[in-house]
Amino acid sequence: MKIEIDVPDYSPEGGLRMRWEEGSIISATEDGGAILIRANHEGLVSLARLLLTLVNEGVPSGAHWHLDAHNAFEDGSIEIVIEKVNS
Repeated sequence: MKIEIDVPDYSPEGGLRMRWEEGSIISATEDGGAILIRANHEGLVSLARLLLTLVNEGVPSGAHWHLDAHNAFEDGSIEIVIEKVNS
């Protein structure tokens, strides 16, 4: 199977850009010490796009996404931060 995902370009002036699939449903909860992320098809594609965006050439170490109920996740979700680090 091959899935193609269009990833927004990165520029230092414009920074990272979020783009969500229409109909995305994503939640994040804490479950016995683990973080449980639940998402429909559109939500999983959107999360994949966010991760791939961090891989873009020129994205600096420390660039990150804050994901929570206010900007991406369903109500009642906990905040998750995904940050790029250079090894």
